[in-house]
Amino acid sequence: MATTAHDIERKTPKAVYVFEAPVRIWHWVHALSIVVLSVTGYLIANPLPSVGGEASQSFLMGNLRLVHFIAGYVFAIGLVVRIYWGFVGNRWSRELLYLPLWRGQWWRDLFEEIKYYLFLRREPTNHVAHNALAQAAMWFFNVVLGLFMIFTGFALYGEGLGLDSWADRLFGWVIPLLGGSQSVRMLHIVGMWLFIVFAIIHIYMALRADIMSKASSVSAIISGWRIYRD
Repeated sequence: MATTAHDIERKTPKAVYVFEAPVRIWHWVHALSIVVLSVTGYLIANPLPSVGGEASQSFLMGNLRLVHFIAGYVFAIGLVVRIYWGFVGNRWSRELLYLPLWRGQWWRDLFEEIKYYLFLRREPTNHVAHNALAQAAMWFFNVVLGLFMIFTGFALYGEGLGLDSWADRLFGWVIPLLGGSQSVRMLHIVGMWLFIVFAIIHIYMALRADIMSKASSVSAIISGWRIYRD
């Protein structure tokens, strides 16, 4: 039987260029910086009991703090650039910056996604970029929590740099606002664990969507193209 043009079109995956290069670069740099910040931050909060060898030849904790500070700069600069790209990039890049709470369809999509992940719905919904649940999670964990970690992190960094340093002048007000240095430090650690939990859930949901939905997920953030297999 001859294959018609309609059959070819029907079987050919359709693709949409969703994630532009700056968004994809930011995603992977952001993920790497979170990994580095989490590992070094945990060790800073729970220092190693001892270091072998002559003490004058070791500066392990100092180096860990240096790596933590560098990753913090990368994290902060990357988030600022990503927020900027949300204004100048394509329409899907703006989904990170706000939640369309005034749209009834968005709330319906949100509840449908919650039902799907609670196994109350069999078929997944297809979206060009992020579904409502993913958009809400990305906004909260990347923008709200990200800015919180930047403000609290640089406030603590300003303590080390000293009074009247640039970090103290810009972020020093955070410490008295949140109840003191120790409170800020504990909240910063809680934020770290929230990032870790979010990363685990995010990877699970992305892999699950790649397997069970009709649209590509993991490959989309690598190539930028979301392919629809139906």
